[in-house]
Amino acid sequence: MEYFNAVLENVKIDVSAFSKNNVGEIHLFATSDSRKHFDGQLEDILQALARYLRENSIPAGSVVFTRYFVSDYANHAEVLNAVESYSRAEFKGCAVSIVQQPPMGNRKIAVWAYVINDRNREVYKAKPVSSSELILRRGDYEHIWSTQLVTDNGSTKSSDQTNAVFARLNHNLKQKGYSLKDNCIRTWLFVRDIDLNYPGVVEARKNFFEKFNMTKDTHFIASTGIEGRHAHPGINVLMDAYSVGGVSRDQIRFLEAREYLNPTYEYGVTFERGTSLDFGDRRHIYISGTASIDHRGEVVHRKDVSRQIERTFTNISALLADAGATMEDVAQMIVYLRDPADTETVDAYLENNYRNIPKIVVLAPVCRPEWLVEIECIAIKESVNAAYADF
Repeated sequence: MEYFNAVLENVKIDVSAFSKNNVGEIHLFATSDSRKHFDGQLEDILQALARYLRENSIPAGSVVFTRYFVSDYANHAEVLNAVESYSRAEFKGCAVSIVQQPPMGNRKIAVWAYVINDRNREVYKAKPVSSSELILRRGDYEHIWSTQLVTDNGSTKSSDQTNAVFARLNHNLKQKGYSLKDNCIRTWLFVRDIDLNYPGVVEARKNFFEKFNMTKDTHFIASTGIEGRHAHPGINVLMDAYSVGGVSRDQIRFLEAREYLNPTYEYGVTFERGTSLDFGDRRHIYISGTASIDHRGEVVHRKDVSRQIERTFTNISALLADAGATMEDVAQMIVYLRDPADTETVDAYLENNYRNIPKIVVLAPVCRPEWLVEIECIAIKESVNAAYADF
């Protein structure tokens, strides 16, 4: 993995890049240090990202996915909901995720962008009008980004909303000949007032998975369940998902690090600690939201954010090792904090230990109040397996 950074006017851009067979994957995090209003910061970030891509000869339309971390979704919903209509060719047709998770450092917005720079062929994107989906067709595979999944079924119960968003995702996959069980690789569940609403999410997800024989004896899905808000006050559950069509069961592994973490079902939740997905020329590794937990499922180092973040990275490193990877293969990470007063401590730790990895630190309480920090990441590692088609 190669790491870069750039400062274009008031915007700082942190970059990771992996390339093999003339196909590059790039993750970028962009933040503005200006004191402009929200619209001004957003405009600066989009201009800086577009300029960075142009200056590095990355073709227009190569941006596949973007997530906007914002401090106040409700008051800026109009401009955010119009972001897909931006005329910049660099972002045309990309999947758009928006969540209220305030970036630390008194910023109004931060952006994560995922880019595929394919020097062999054009990146082909299809966006069905009727759904929040981006379908990326690449050889034998269809990569499906499902974003902003919410429900308007009239219920504000987190259990009802969770059931509805999973049903929508499952329906959309089924229409393509795929399934939640076999093709969904990763989900993100953003939960309003997580201390109140998370139990409903846990129960509904468990019940939904059981309908499709997703149990402790089969498998679940890598996931992060974290505080996050939609602009609409009645939406208590917002979901993003990533699925891949055309993969075989042999290409997917579910990661364990039993010496450090226990299976999640032992304390009543249903997600995988991490998932690796093998292509012919590379391995993608998706580490779920991970916290300071031990092999019995107990919170470790209560009330001590410094020791919690150390234990969290111990756990992440163990999961990566199960996929044959290390922190040097990590392309990006998102750090979720419960208490903004811990920002300085966490920033110092990250600067001292993982300075180069593109990252964002956001305000987003974890599902247990005792957890002060949670971290997720994506890693990419070179792999050679002639049995599978290349990425």
